[in-house]
Amino acid sequence: MVQVKMTVNGKAASGDVEGRTLLVQFLRENLHLTGTHVGCDTSQCGACVVHVNGNAVKACTMLAAEAEGADVLTIEGVANEDGSLNTVQQAFQDHHGLQCGFCTPGMVMTATALLKENPNPTEAEIRDYLEGNICRCTGYHNIVKSIMAAAGQDVSRIAAE
Repeated sequence: MVQVKMTVNGKAASGDVEGRTLLVQFLRENLHLTGTHVGCDTSQCGACVVHVNGNAVKACTMLAAEAEGADVLTIEGVANEDGSLNTVQQAFQDHHGLQCGFCTPGMVMTATALLKENPNPTEAEIRDYLEGNICRCTGYHNIVKSIMAAAGQDVSRIAAE
């Protein structure tokens, strides 16, 4: 067993884990933060995206021990301090960027990372950035529209598919 300590959503977190424990398992099983989803176990779907020290990471590709001392942000930590939805979350709600919701936490975390890097992305840049995230319901159209809206862009020019 290995003891890991990190800051998760602004709060100190620690636990004893096997050395092979993935960060996504630690978050879900030890900390009961189940918003980070496990979709494929192969780093293909992006449902497990979290931010580690400010960078978007697929939590199924990182050992919990590798996050020792890190600052981890999960979907549970992105809402505004008063509990209201942040800009990206609100845009996903307003522009129907989700259907079943399974991929949504990873999409929101990925979109947040994109907008941090590029506050005014084009539609093509958004689609390229989302390449590591799979949605089996929406066809991505409204996800892209949501991200553009979160960036403050006019989404009326995007025709419905």
